[in-house]
Order: sequence, then C-alpha cells, then structure tokens
Amino acid sequence: MTFGRPPEIWLVTGIPGAGKTTVARALAERLDRSAVIEGDALRRWIVRGAEWPADGALQGEAERQYELAIRNMCLLARSYAEAGFTPFLDLVVVTRYHLEAFRGYLRGARLRLVVLAPAVEVTVERDRARGGTAADGWTHLDSAMREELAGFGAWVDSSPLSVAETADAILERQAEALLPPL
Repeated sequence: MTFGRPPEIWLVTGIPGAGKTTVARALAERLDRSAVIEGDALRRWIVRGAEWPADGALQGEAERQYELAIRNMCLLARSYAEAGFTPFLDLVVVTRYHLEAFRGYLRGARLRLVVLAPAVEVTVERDRARGGTAADGWTHLDSAMREELAGFGAWVDSSPLSVAETADAILERQAEALLPPL
C-alpha cells in the first residue's frame, strides 16, 4: 500500500459456475502481495445453525448470514489491504442492495467490480465438470444479476476465454471496473 493512497480492493462476482474463485486466484497470482477472500468459505465457518438459500430465495436467516459474510469479507479485506496486500473478494452478488453493502463497508477504498458473465450454458457445463450441481439450480440468477448490476463495473463474457485470457481481459479493463466512491 502506498502511503496516502486508498487501498485497492477487487470484488469478483458472477453466478455459480462463472469462474469467480478461479479467476480471482488467477488475478491475485499476478501481484506480488495479494489475498483471495471467498465468501462461501466464510459462510461455511458457521458450524451449527447455518442457513443457505433454499430454491434460490435469499431471505430470513439465510439473508442475514449472507450479509454477515459480506461484512466479514470487507473486514478481512481492509485488514489485508492495511497490511499491504491487494484483496480479491469472491461472492455471488445479485442485487444492487448487496453491492451497496460492499461499497458502504469499503468506503474510502478503491473498489473494482468484475462481473463474470459467461453464457448460462457455459456455467452449467463448467459446474458439472467440477462435479458440482449448483449451476443447475441457480441459472435464474443470471437475468437478475444483469438487471440489478447493469452499469456497474466491468462485465466480462468469459465463455470463449481461458482463465489466463479472462484475467488478461479484466486487467485490460480495470479502469472500467473501478466503482465511483460513495
């Protein structure tokens, strides 16, 4: 971190199977000092009483725990940034409300948003290839995300791209990814 310069924090999102974790790691590996903070990993820290969205509905206790993950991701991101690391946050963010939560918790930082937006069919195929079944039940989030987050950050259709090519495309468009301060 350069003295007097706000920390830089990246938020990588997309529907399940879009490649968030893989791309966040690929981006982080290009820097000398970086960290990846996976929202789902933080959510799995809850040992008893964990509530995950059912049938794609984020409400009640599941939403409260999701918002807790956002807050904790941001606390960790600030801690890493203050120690001179560039944090890359990885979480499915569908609503403008939740994006604004990140922005609020990270006020004063330079927040870059990357929305991985491959074709839905590609996300389903990628998820199945890794042994998952999440993409099948969550593909409806694609249209919701496109509506809610339109105009924010850099949108990358990674359908035809390798991980390295996706990271290259994101870095070429990093100015576009920078969100205006609150």
